[in-house]
Amino acid sequence: MLLDRFLPRIEFDSYEDFKKNYRVIVPDDFNFGFDIVDEWARQDENKKALVWCNDHNEEKVFTFKDISLLSNKAANYFRSLGIRKGDVVLMIMRRRWEYWVCAVALHKLGAVVIPATLQLTKKDIVYRANAAKVKAVVCVNDDFVINQTELALPDSPTIENHIVVGEKRDGWKFFEEEIEGMSDVFERPVGDQATNKDDVMLVYFTSGTTGMPKMIQHSFSHPLGHIVTAKYWHQVQENKLHMSVTDSGWAKFGWGKIYGQWICGAVIFAYDMDKFVPAKLLEKMSQYKLTTFCAPPTMYRFMLLEDVASYDLSSIQHWTTAGEPLNPEVNNKWYRFTGHNIYQGFGQSEGSVLMADFQWDDIKIGSTGKPSPLYDIKLLDNDGKEVGIGEEGCICVMDVKHNPPTGLFTGYYLNPEMTNELLLGDYYNTCDMAWQDSEGYYWFVGRNDDVIKCSGYRIGPFEVESAMLEHDAVVECAITGAPDPVRGQVVKATVVLKKEYQPTEELKKELQDHVKRSTAPYKYPRIIEFVDEIPKTFSGKIKRAQIRHEDEEAVRVKDKPVTE
Repeated sequence: MLLDRFLPRIEFDSYEDFKKNYRVIVPDDFNFGFDIVDEWARQDENKKALVWCNDHNEEKVFTFKDISLLSNKAANYFRSLGIRKGDVVLMIMRRRWEYWVCAVALHKLGAVVIPATLQLTKKDIVYRANAAKVKAVVCVNDDFVINQTELALPDSPTIENHIVVGEKRDGWKFFEEEIEGMSDVFERPVGDQATNKDDVMLVYFTSGTTGMPKMIQHSFSHPLGHIVTAKYWHQVQENKLHMSVTDSGWAKFGWGKIYGQWICGAVIFAYDMDKFVPAKLLEKMSQYKLTTFCAPPTMYRFMLLEDVASYDLSSIQHWTTAGEPLNPEVNNKWYRFTGHNIYQGFGQSEGSVLMADFQWDDIKIGSTGKPSPLYDIKLLDNDGKEVGIGEEGCICVMDVKHNPPTGLFTGYYLNPEMTNELLLGDYYNTCDMAWQDSEGYYWFVGRNDDVIKCSGYRIGPFEVESAMLEHDAVVECAITGAPDPVRGQVVKATVVLKKEYQPTEELKKELQDHVKRSTAPYKYPRIIEFVDEIPKTFSGKIKRAQIRHEDEEAVRVKDKPVTE
């Protein structure tokens, strides 16, 4: 076991005991590659680390020894390309097994890893390459990814090498072939190439729903913040399979598919799906006998459209979700099929899990649980004053300047001005709204910008979305504020229907009446728009800001005076 090297106490009697007494020890020279991957390999060369499969009947099983040796080869290869401590490597790799090898190798080198999604266009890649001064890019052999990257290269002068994984590609260095002749011995760097816990290890680009994406930086201590994520929220078990459904380009990959899970000695199950097909995912979950599982609420909703009862999911002992709030109706249906509730977690790319349903207390369906012991969280109003029980406030992490929590981001990469402005004050404001009940549970309301102000009322989108999703006709729903000349804003529902339902005026009235019965009547959607698909960010979150902007633009164009 490695946990006892970092935790003075591992077991706790209650949430209060956990919150008060949980501590994590961060060695000054902590490096995930050497101190976790190589150490597990040293302790047990047969200990499994990764089970990988895809939609093309390929399967690979890796021990920690395998990952250790392959990452040493990869580190020697990257070093041969001139990559050193502090150099930046962009990785667009989907869920390819090579991601784990490359990430560990780059951590050992002290390089900065930027995970990225497959959906990036030429413009996105050029922006990232120039903003972060990317020195190399590693891509999966996907036609769209390769094409967009090749288009970006002429406008990305800092990129010196482009490497492909999966299959060979003309004009690209082929990763598997390149590392073949490299030594599988890589000594821990010393001197100015040695890593420190405060050095930058990882950079995430925000989704960029408002303005250009920001570069969120995490230090080498960040993986230790995810012990809470993996052990106490996901409840992973050593030597048992854990699956988090996420692409390697998302921060959720760091939450659920590498750091905390491997520190706890769990086996990561990676299904490299070409696209999300609910029935195929359920089949893999059943076939591989997973023990713990995490997926966004949207995936649970689409899996519930399948015959869940026909799949043997009995091996899965703990279910979790994050990314968007979980609507109670989804949890209740899942419970009827599996006998288990879905435990929620809440956080951002900026940190590890901030709040979650933990093991000691009963969960409250619809709540985001209680704060992680790593974070001192308070709900503050616009003046920075703490709000009372039952009152809405912004979720804020306190004392980040003098006592920065392990797991929280350390700043905005190459942007000290923004770091000073947003992170070096009395607290870090997540800009997410919530309220706390008398028992200490937090209830998510929405992004500060997403809260609807209608005729003096403040309406959070989550509660109305939950009510809408209780109706059998609704698959997905986004609640936003639409401009209204009298009320300022009115509630609008953008809705995806199940196949067997037709978008009619009668159904709109039925949905409105349903919401009036399910929640306070004034919260019902006065506008309902039926769509085939709801716009989402690269990480799968609903783009409410885009929906609002399009509605505001439509009103502006409509009201624009006609000129000669």
